[in-house]
Amino acid sequence: MSATAIPGYAYGATTAKSPLSAEEFENLKKAVLFGPEDEAALRMAGEVLADQIEAVLDVWYGFVGSHPHLVYYFTDGKGNANGEYLAAVRKRFGQWILDTCNRPFDQDWLNYQQEIGLRHHRSKKNQTDGVKSVPNINHRYMTAFIYPITATIKPFLAKKGHSAEEVEKMHQAWFKAVVLSVALWSAPYVKEGDF
Repeated sequence: MSATAIPGYAYGATTAKSPLSAEEFENLKKAVLFGPEDEAALRMAGEVLADQIEAVLDVWYGFVGSHPHLVYYFTDGKGNANGEYLAAVRKRFGQWILDTCNRPFDQDWLNYQQEIGLRHHRSKKNQTDGVKSVPNINHRYMTAFIYPITATIKPFLAKKGHSAEEVEKMHQAWFKAVVLSVALWSAPYVKEGDF
């Protein structure tokens, strides 16, 4: 499925605006030690992962699905999971993998991270898909999810015959990019002046 055909996918067209200036974002990248070598490693990871997206999502959705406290965020609050909601988010989650690897970390990328954060927060949760679900994803799970999203990607990065050193570079770049993403998604959760 092309990115333009993904319902609710609004990269480059979002009205959300990142609260960070270009300079502040550069400082955030420095704080996580993200540089040009990581950009190159992410592009390589994008090539490696391109035909494995569904398999990666199967692992991640299996993880979420095996934990009722995580599936809860896709329910009506009474324990009834919304399969259509899960499927819609899955398509955007797959595109997020590709965007993380392949898009330049420019103003459009920054703005879309703000949009993603808003969609997890009560500010916009459920609006994109027009669902009736719990109103907010607790921030602690977004932060905690850094580990499984990072740890489980490495076997996929190793599937195309790259050297151990190349796989490690891709994995470290992915880890840094995920930390950057979650830091940016956190903005709606932080009171004004503290982000």
